[in-house]
Amino acid sequence: MLEFNGVSKSFWTGTRRKVILDRASFRVNLGQSLGILAPNGTGKTTLINMMAGIEKPDEGTITRACRISFPLGFMGGVVNRNTGRGNCRYIARLYDLDPDDVEAFCRWLSGIEEYFDMPLGTYSQGMRARFTFSLMLALDFDMYLIDEGMPQTTDAAFNKRAATILRERLEDTTVVIVSHQPATLERYARQAAVLRDGQLHVFDSLAEAQALYDYQA
Repeated sequence: MLEFNGVSKSFWTGTRRKVILDRASFRVNLGQSLGILAPNGTGKTTLINMMAGIEKPDEGTITRACRISFPLGFMGGVVNRNTGRGNCRYIARLYDLDPDDVEAFCRWLSGIEEYFDMPLGTYSQGMRARFTFSLMLALDFDMYLIDEGMPQTTDAAFNKRAATILRERLEDTTVVIVSHQPATLERYARQAAVLRDGQLHVFDSLAEAQALYDYQA
């Protein structure tokens, strides 16, 4: 379960205060994946980062009563000076997993070959994306957070392998996905919500959420 209770979050842009959430309350239960529609610039990434615990609310409480992933494509725990192997084994120990299993999985899925034993700071952007996404899939979560869908790399073989594993993983877990495109949500969730003016309006179906989203567009 993930629950926001009276949560507020805003930023000063230099000219005005931008409100992301205004005393918002909602709950995501395990087994009920949620798709959130939000136009660009409304705070999609901030919302998903708050769910993960990467960003803190200005006020209110966020309760996480399950194992919640970091957002797909984000891996703040990796260290550039450490190798892919070193990072895998470090993160595995943090999550109380077998380092050998995590290393073997990431080495296979990422397909970055000899770079796996080199410092992350030497990776190209594409190799880093493949490594961090592989590492996330090597971990075990009850709820996965997705910001705009699965990150894509230029490696078609990796994208295919990763997408297959992600689909299998999501069959038994709960997903919260935030996007400005309704079509992106259809693949992951039936229940949907709309982020507007600091509030999250939750509906039983994507069609109901899209009606409000299109009306306010």
